[in-house]
Amino acid sequence: MLKKKSAYVWPVVVLLVFSLILTASTVGTRADAQSGSNTRHFTAYIHNFDSANGTLNLTADEMEWYEGAAADQVFAEREPEAAAELGGTPDGYYIVNDSDVLTTYPVADHATVYMQIYDHTGQPEDIDIEWNESISLEKLMAQFSNTNLLDISEFPYHITTQDGVITSIVQQYLP
Repeated sequence: MLKKKSAYVWPVVVLLVFSLILTASTVGTRADAQSGSNTRHFTAYIHNFDSANGTLNLTADEMEWYEGAAADQVFAEREPEAAAELGGTPDGYYIVNDSDVLTTYPVADHATVYMQIYDHTGQPEDIDIEWNESISLEKLMAQFSNTNLLDISEFPYHITTQDGVITSIVQQYLP
C-alpha cells in the first residue's frame, strides 16, 4: 500500500514543480517586457531620412563599435602590424564595418537627438564641440542635408530602438 501512495505523490510533485517553473518564467517574461526587453542599442552610419505614409524613416548602415581593451583586442586581430607599432588603438575606439547592408527604421515622433558637433551658424569659426546638445529631429534632418562646412553623415551614431522604432539618436564625436 505504501508503494501505491508514493506512486501518486511523485506525479503531483512533478506537476507542482513544472507549475512553479512555468509561473516563474511567465512572471520573468512579463517583467522583461515591461522593463523594455524589446530595447536595442547599436551604432551605425546614417545614410538618409525619408517620409513615407506620414512616418519618418531613417536608413542606416550598422557597424560594430569597440572601446578600450575590446577595441585594442579587435585592432590587434585585424591590424597586427599597426597594433604592435602603436601598442593599441590610436584614439581608444575601433570601428568594424564589414557589411554595406542598409536597414530602414521608423523614427518615433518623440525620439531624442543629441549632437556633439554640427554647423550652428554657417560660419566655420562657429563650429565647435558642444557635448550632448539636444536638438529636434527637424534640425537633425536639416543639418544632414547641409554639407557645406561639415558633413555629419561621416560620424557614427548610437541608436536606440524600442519595439523596432528609433527612440534615441546620439552622435559619436570622432577626433
